[in-house]
Amino acid sequence: MREPASGPGPRPGSGPGPGRRPGFAPGRDAAPPVRRPSPRRPSLRRLGAPLGVAAGLGAAAALVAAVDPNEPGHYPVCPLLRHTGLLCPACGGLRGLHALLHGDLAAALRANALAVPGYAVFAVLWAVWCVRAVRRDGGMPLALRPAHWWGVGLLVLAFTVVRNLPCGDFLTP
Repeated sequence: MREPASGPGPRPGSGPGPGRRPGFAPGRDAAPPVRRPSPRRPSLRRLGAPLGVAAGLGAAAALVAAVDPNEPGHYPVCPLLRHTGLLCPACGGLRGLHALLHGDLAAALRANALAVPGYAVFAVLWAVWCVRAVRRDGGMPLALRPAHWWGVGLLVLAFTVVRNLPCGDFLTP
């Protein structure tokens, strides 16, 4: 019969057995409590991005409501209009927002007929974003396919071309 070899190696009964971890001695070492993240984050934290966007745009809207864009010198002139005389798709957008914030929908549509529905679409998308953030369904509610983006681009291009033609006087601010 051979004697067990002495030297490095586990001693009998010192290795991990059933229910034992290496380096853990019952009674001497207590298992550290396992901290698991809470399954629910506070709603306010999930609403951080949509509320931040609302705060920034609310501040900008308050400025536009207080400072009339129809009075020259308060806002920069559109560079495309200044250098070429052509109206860009956003020309009249600040005047339209100012009129809309003062409750004059007709004047807002006369200033920029594309921006006013754009403001409404943005408001709906923002509300859906908030609901999805609270329900934890994901991030932004809009995932457009390339064909949709092309459609939006063509609509903006057509609006821009028509408002710069003589027959599109009804779209000029």
